[in-house]
Amino acid sequence: MSFGKMNTTIDIMEQRKVLDDDGFSSMEDVTVASVRAYREGRHGSERWANMAAFSEATDLFRFRVIPGLTITTAMTLVCGGERFQITSVEAAKGRGMYLEVMAKAVNSSSG
Repeated sequence: MSFGKMNTTIDIMEQRKVLDDDGFSSMEDVTVASVRAYREGRHGSERWANMAAFSEATDLFRFRVIPGLTITTAMTLVCGGERFQITSVEAAKGRGMYLEVMAKAVNSSSG
């Protein structure tokens, strides 16, 4: 994977409890990292057909491992104003240099 293909910036978000001045806690999205990634949307290729187990995933993201940060399914990704819920995380090609994250688009209800 070259940096030329990783041309999309993504924010990795995590929900954390935050206390306000009065001592009340609330959940807030906190950006834990902003990285460059390769994004591949779901399409009719043979690769996506072979990943039938991840039928709810709409996008694949590939990016470098971030030292000291463990990416989990409890986190969300923000890319180009869209939010994605992480459905699976695995090491790409087993070398420990890159992560492959399968995610599904989250449609927010307006109104």
